[in-house]
Amino acid sequence: MLLGAYKLRAFELADEVALLTYKFTSGFPREEQFDLTSQMRRAAVSVPSNFVEGCGRDSDADFVRFLDMAYGSLRELEYQTSLATRLGFAPAESELPDRLIETSKVLAALIRSRRKPNS
Repeated sequence: MLLGAYKLRAFELADEVALLTYKFTSGFPREEQFDLTSQMRRAAVSVPSNFVEGCGRDSDADFVRFLDMAYGSLRELEYQTSLATRLGFAPAESELPDRLIETSKVLAALIRSRRKPNS
């Protein structure tokens, strides 16, 4: 897969994770609105937002730094999704957990590819 296509796939997955997170959290208890719901949504929006901000930077080093931040937010969201599931807040059927795993793999591979020195 060409790097440009890989970048596009990583962004599409990150964007889908944000949308799925809003759906995932929509049925959480009302008392969680300003706690776990808000935290998960902020982390989810942070992933594609950091990706887009990194794309607007002038250097690969800056781009990778923003991808690292996106990856950190993604890992945070993975934990929060697991916690919500264990607390019984999660909807019975959700694509979010599987999409988080796929996004994590694609984003990690993109970060590795951008860190490799040019030969």
